[in-house]
Amino acid sequence: MKCVAIKGAREFEIKETAAPEKEEEKVLIEVKKTGICGSDLHYFELGGPVGLVMGHEYAGVVKDNGGREDIKVGDRVTALPLSPCGKCEACLRGDIHYCAETWNHASGLSLDNPGGLEPMLKVRSDMVFKLPDNMSFEEGALVEPTAVCYHATNLANINVGDEVLVVGAGVIGLMSAMFAKKSGASKVVVSEANINRAKMAIDLGVADSYLNALDEEEMQKNAGKYDVVIECCGNAPAVNSAMNLVKAGGRVILVGVSMTPINMATISAVMKELTLIGAIAYTKEEFGKCIDMIANHEIDVDKFISKEITLEEVQNAYEELTSGKSSSIKIIVDPNK
Repeated sequence: MKCVAIKGAREFEIKETAAPEKEEEKVLIEVKKTGICGSDLHYFELGGPVGLVMGHEYAGVVKDNGGREDIKVGDRVTALPLSPCGKCEACLRGDIHYCAETWNHASGLSLDNPGGLEPMLKVRSDMVFKLPDNMSFEEGALVEPTAVCYHATNLANINVGDEVLVVGAGVIGLMSAMFAKKSGASKVVVSEANINRAKMAIDLGVADSYLNALDEEEMQKNAGKYDVVIECCGNAPAVNSAMNLVKAGGRVILVGVSMTPINMATISAVMKELTLIGAIAYTKEEFGKCIDMIANHEIDVDKFISKEITLEEVQNAYEELTSGKSSSIKIIVDPNK
């Protein structure tokens, strides 16, 4: 079967790989749809690890249940990509996203567990969730990023009437804005350097207005205005602007990921006595709740899908998404085409 693997910095290769074999306690899934995640872009730009088959947002059909009795061949499923040890203190209290082992063998994020940029994969049976019949495979592939944003806004502890700023209008920023509104924020604003994306936040109904992140005068006028800031970029300008734009005593949720150290003006955090909270992944309960919300039409995630592509188009899609000019939000890959 064909897969897309990292070959080097900003370069993929399409190659043949062996289909995964049946294994006890592993569910064999025929992948129908896979999402391109913002964190995947970091691996693309860094060019490693070489040989990595990404794609940790996926949905598909069970080909073998690995012995899990409540799942049968033909069931429509998605899964957490996590691989927790199940024995540490964090795992035993249900915080599997804190487990020190959880990313070492994560699906689509580790060399020994390929992700959804291939048509068939194996995933731990205890990480698999069935999808309701009324959910599409596209919606199923969006459960994972939805859960990331749901977890982040839960940590933000948004109160009714709060004014919330979201830094970054990629899919994580837009979904975080959506949940901020759902949590009762009186006003949700998006800060973004790509104005096309910023305007889409308004068009999609997840934000009330936007700030041009490149307009220093506009940004300074809004300094200290927001009760909560959710930072979804992970670079130094974004993190520092988040600390500048939040109110004294406010909360900054750090969702964006940086693979390298960044410079932070910590004096802002000190002088304002800010609460800085890192947000990583989600709990299994939050993941399941997101499936329920999508299936019950409490939230609409289809609107974030910009287009669907084939494996042969993955290289161009990643180049587009890292150009800084793209208006695409979520690109879905069909690994069978």
